[in-house]
Amino acid sequence: MAPGEKIKAKIKKNLPVTGPQAPTIKELMRWYCLNTNTHGCRRIVVSRGRLRRLLWVLFTLTAVALIFWQCALLISSFYTVSVSIKVHFQKLDFPAVTICNINPYKYSAVRDLLADLEQETRMALKNLYGFPENKSRKRREAESWTSAWEGTRPKFLKLVPLLAFSQDETNKARDFLTGRKRKVSGSIIHKASDVMHVHESKEMVGFRLCSNDTSKCAVYTFSSGVNAIQEWYKLHYMNIMAQVPLEKKINMSYSAEELLVTCFFDGVSCDARNFTLFHHPMYGNCYTFNNRENETILSTSMGGSEYGLQVILYINEEEYNPFLVSSTGAKVIVHRQDEYPFIEDVGTEIETAMATSIGMHLTESFKLSEPYSQCTEDGSDVPISNIYNAAYSLQICLHSCFQTKMVEKCGCAQYNQPRPPAANYCNYQQHPNWMYCYYQLHQAFVREELGCQSVCREACSFKEWTLTTSLAQWPSAVSEKWLLPILTWDQGQQIKKKLNKTDLAKLLIFYKDLNQRSIMESPANSIEMLLSNFGGQLGLWMSCSVVCVIEIIEVFFIDSFSIIARHQWQKAKEWWARRHAPPDPQGQDNPGLDINDDLPTFTLALRLPPAPGTEVPGTPPPRYNTLRLERAFSNQLTDTQMPAES
Repeated sequence: MAPGEKIKAKIKKNLPVTGPQAPTIKELMRWYCLNTNTHGCRRIVVSRGRLRRLLWVLFTLTAVALIFWQCALLISSFYTVSVSIKVHFQKLDFPAVTICNINPYKYSAVRDLLADLEQETRMALKNLYGFPENKSRKRREAESWTSAWEGTRPKFLKLVPLLAFSQDETNKARDFLTGRKRKVSGSIIHKASDVMHVHESKEMVGFRLCSNDTSKCAVYTFSSGVNAIQEWYKLHYMNIMAQVPLEKKINMSYSAEELLVTCFFDGVSCDARNFTLFHHPMYGNCYTFNNRENETILSTSMGGSEYGLQVILYINEEEYNPFLVSSTGAKVIVHRQDEYPFIEDVGTEIETAMATSIGMHLTESFKLSEPYSQCTEDGSDVPISNIYNAAYSLQICLHSCFQTKMVEKCGCAQYNQPRPPAANYCNYQQHPNWMYCYYQLHQAFVREELGCQSVCREACSFKEWTLTTSLAQWPSAVSEKWLLPILTWDQGQQIKKKLNKTDLAKLLIFYKDLNQRSIMESPANSIEMLLSNFGGQLGLWMSCSVVCVIEIIEVFFIDSFSIIARHQWQKAKEWWARRHAPPDPQGQDNPGLDINDDLPTFTLALRLPPAPGTEVPGTPPPRYNTLRLERAFSNQLTDTQMPAES
C-alpha cells in the first residue's frame, strides 16, 4: 500500500466521523435516524423524493405530539380515585341521640326577666295591628309567684325600637311605642326571600341598628310583621339571657325527669340516668342518650322499632314563650358520640299527640386526603381554632370561624353558640353595638366575604345516618282513656297536673336493618400503571421503548450540547490565539499553516495541501505538433532519402 493510502486509512480508523461524536448536529441527526429503532425517523432519511420526506416528517411530528398529549392526560388524571361501596351485615353501635324541648326555658321561670320586653312587644302589636292584651296570660302573671333573683338583674334597654316604614317616605318611620314619626338614616336591607315571591305592601316593619358613634346605621325591614317581631324579640332575648349565669339557666329549663316520661331501649327499660345533660343557649337543657361519657357504647342486636330507643316526652305547652317559639314539640338529632349536636341546623322536629318513628340506615364514608382531595383528617391543618369540645367537622369549623370573627370585630361572642375561651357573650351593657356588628358579619358570612368557606374543609372520614320519618296519631281515641291517667300517676312527683295528649309526644328511633354501607375511596392509578401506560403510548405511536427514550435524551440533549460546546470552545481558542499572536511585518499568515489541536476528520484529511517540492502524478497532455509531417519525418534515415533534382 502506498504511503499516502496508509495515512488516509489510519486517519479514517482513528477519527470518529459518525455517531455521537459527529462534528456537526446535522451529521449527528442523520446518524441517529439511520440507527434508531423508531421507524418514522429512519424513513425521513432513506425516503426518496422531497414529498415523501415531508410526509414522513409530518407523520413523525404528529406521533410525537400525540404521545405528549396522551402522557399529559395520564399525568393529569393520576390523582383520581375509584369509589367502592361495600354492604355488610353486623351488630351496629347505636348512635348518640340528643333530645331538646323547642321551648328553652319555662315561662314561669323567666317571665320576670322578660317582663319589660314582653310589655313593649305587646304595645307594638296593639299599635300596629290593634291586638288586645292576653287576658289569660295576664292573669297567670298576676299570681303570687315571685322569683328570688340574686345580684344585678338583667335589664331590657329600649335602644332598638320597632319601626313601621312606608314606601312613600323612605327616610321616615313610625315608632310603634310612641306612634310618632322619626327620621331614619342608613342603608335599607330588605330581608325578604330571594326564591319565593313576596307580595308588595305599602308599609313594612323593621328596626334600625347603628354602631357606637351612630355614624354607620343599617335599617332591616321584613316582608311580614311576624318575621320582624320574632327577629326583633330574639335579639333582645339573647341580650337579656347572655347576662344570666349558666347555673341559673339550667335551673330555669326542663330537668330530665320532667322531659322524659318513659324510656325503653332494645327491649330493656331505661330512665333519666341514661341521659347526659347538654345545655344549648337557644334550646335550654337538652339530653343525650348513649353519650361518650358513658362507660360503654350501646349497640343493638336486631333491626326494627322494638330494638331501638322508645321515649315519651312531656312537652308542657303551657310553659311556652309565645314570642320566642311559634310551634310546639321537641327536636331530636342523631350524631356520633364525639360529635357536637347542631340541634338548630339539622334537628328533626317531633309533634305533640303524635308518634314519630325514625328509621335509620348507617353509611360510613372514607375519603382520601391530599393530593386526591382537600379533606382533612382531624382539622389540625385548618387555620381555625376549634372552640367546641368535639371532633372536627365542617359545621364546627364554620361556626368556630364565625365566632372567632365575631370576637375580633365585635369584642364578644354570639349568644346562640359556644364561645371561645376568654370571651364573653354579647350584651348591651358591655357591647352597645353588638347587634349592628352581628348583622353586618352575618351578611358578610352569607356572601362568603369572611373567608370561612374557603378555609374550612370537609372531614375525610365521617358517619352519616339516613333518616326515614313516619307519623301516626298517638294516643288513639280508645287508648287515651286508660293511658293518660297511668302516665299522670307515674309522673305525679314531677308533674302536678292531669296530662292530656297535647302535652305528650312519642319518639321511636331504630335501625331499619343491620346493613352497614361503607363508601371507600382508593387511588385509581399507581406508579406501575402509569409507567405501563407510558410504554403503551410509546409503542403505539412511535414503536419505541424506554431504551429508545434514553437514547433520545442522550442524542438530543447530551451529544447535541457537547457538539455546540465543542464548536464554541474552538471559536474561543481561535479568538484567543488571534488576540495574543505576535504581529508579522514581513508577510501575511498562511492559513494552511494554522495549528489545530483537534484531529482533522477524514474529509478534511483528503483536502490537505500537497507537500512542497513534490509532483503530483498524472497523465501529461498530448503533443499535437507531432502530427505535422514535416516535423515528424524531418530526420529520416539516409537510405530512404530521395535524391535531389538538378
